Amino acid sequence: MKMPIGLTAPEIRILQEFRRLETKEMALDAVRQIKHPTKAPDEALDRLLDAGFLNVSEDKSTYRLTETAESLLARPCEPEVDRWGKDT
Repeated sequence: MKMPIGLTAPEIRILQEFRRLETKEMALDAVRQIKHPTKAPDEALDRLLDAGFLNVSEDKSTYRLTETAESLLARPCEPEVDRWGKDT
């Protein structure tokens, strides 16, 4: 399932965990401990790297949010609703 910004549920889940923990950096082991909608967090991490939402350390042990991800996570967490009360 693709979200409106083109990210999948597992990718959004990883980014949400950065927001929940109020951190800009997370160890690979911590990311693998996140409850994921699928059992493949490594694939989601690779897609987030390719999309420019994360950077990885040289030894691939730590992931860091990019400015793009930080600006996305800075948005309010409220769903958009049109004037008739339906989700947009």
